Amino acid sequence: MTQEWYALKTKPNREDLLYSQLLTRGFEAYFPRLDVNPVNPRARKTRPYFPGYMFVHVAIDEVGLSTFQWMPYAIGLVGFDRVPAMIPNDVMQALVKSIEVLKGKEKKAVPFESGSTLLVNGGPFAGYEAIFDTSLPGHDRIRVLLLLVQGNRISVELPAYQVQLKN
Repeated sequence: MTQEWYALKTKPNREDLLYSQLLTRGFEAYFPRLDVNPVNPRARKTRPYFPGYMFVHVAIDEVGLSTFQWMPYAIGLVGFDRVPAMIPNDVMQALVKSIEVLKGKEKKAVPFESGSTLLVNGGPFAGYEAIFDTSLPGHDRIRVLLLLVQGNRISVELPAYQVQLKN
């Protein structure tokens, strides 16, 4: 029988445990994760791209549906009218490629140095000039000193994508 890709539903916050179960049992699985910098140092450093789901490559006729319904930490394969929904190989390849591109972008550090002059290009402060102060922990946030009309500066926290280096 030929192997196909299927989406596997997991129990809440049990993706890592189910992924290790699948690998231990010899299944090919794809479980994309996002690296994060949480504010709390004890929090998880990775989070799933698709919380509650992962992908498994199996010959369902050989393995059987009950394998995934009764596997610890799994709820079962995603399907319609009790028939598991197959994911075409070209769709999976495109998904893997897109996620790898996103991972490459997310690892890019904030390209600003302290004191750099920036232009805010999004959000409520669009059009204002700012001075880069520091990167903040969390999801790519930065602190800038916003230059106001009368020469005053105010500290503002913004997503890094809302600013660009002023030419």
